[in-house]
Amino acid sequence: MADILLVDDEPEIMATTKIVLERAGYRVIEAESGAECLEKLKKKQPDLILLDVMLPDESGWDVCRKIKKYGKTRDIPVVMFTVRTSEDSVEKSLKCADAQIGKPFRIEYLLEEIKRLLDK
Repeated sequence: MADILLVDDEPEIMATTKIVLERAGYRVIEAESGAECLEKLKKKQPDLILLDVMLPDESGWDVCRKIKKYGKTRDIPVVMFTVRTSEDSVEKSLKCADAQIGKPFRIEYLLEEIKRLLDK
């Protein structure tokens, strides 16, 4: 069973996504800010990170760059998980992350992308 760090500051998105992931057999670790995400990564490295772009303290893109900069976390797949789906936003996401999933999301697509990245 893989561990997924879900980073989002919207309670409804967090709750819904957590249910979907747990029903699919994943363990979910929650964080509501970039700082909380980075703090949790010091204690435990998950198998994948679902990271919102719009966080209360800093952008998910900045958090993603920090994750990819350090040796312990560099190889963890990061999926930007966001309502920002313009071409520019997707391009910005894919400069640091391994994938992007738009919100609202299709459950099947979310689970397919997670499986694809975990199987790499």
